[in-house]
Amino acid sequence: MTIVFAHSLGDGAELAMLEPWHAEEFFTTLDRARPALIAAIPAAHEVHSVADARTVLQRWADAHAADTRHLFGVWCDGEFVGVVQLFSFDAGTGTCEMGVWLAPWMQGRGLITKACQRVLDWAFRIRGMYRVQWTNNPANVRSAAVARRLGMTREGLLRGGFVLAGNRWDCEVWSMLAQEWDSRAPAP
Repeated sequence: MTIVFAHSLGDGAELAMLEPWHAEEFFTTLDRARPALIAAIPAAHEVHSVADARTVLQRWADAHAADTRHLFGVWCDGEFVGVVQLFSFDAGTGTCEMGVWLAPWMQGRGLITKACQRVLDWAFRIRGMYRVQWTNNPANVRSAAVARRLGMTREGLLRGGFVLAGNRWDCEVWSMLAQEWDSRAPAP
């Protein structure tokens, strides 16, 4: 598959907008990764077919057009392997939240960290965000490690702050502010 308007992440990996026309590969990867994603990723509960994938990706595309949510895909050697998403995107207040998922067979290669760096750079330098927040289940040590590698500050714990499939769990809250990003090295 050819990815249009992609940003290289190195080692055959690319980051690009994830669009409704990617529904088949989105579904294929999500379905294969579902056992590893089901505990924490809402899409693993709602996408059970290519049609579901197209519906979900269309909602993201509509939100992108409205500038309220943005969804980026990660590909490695032409295979779709994960997402970086910005949601609760409020250009007026300059705040949003970042979330990710990556196929388990691709974990441990630094892909999500590199992709998040690109998206953070876009959010802060291009879109003028002031604060980007990250939350994770405290038991998800890989997610917390990404937040740490990105240079985010752990702000605390929201007890019972997330519900998925009827289960409520705590959320660690992390964030980065624009001036913290700007003090880093030039854009990747």
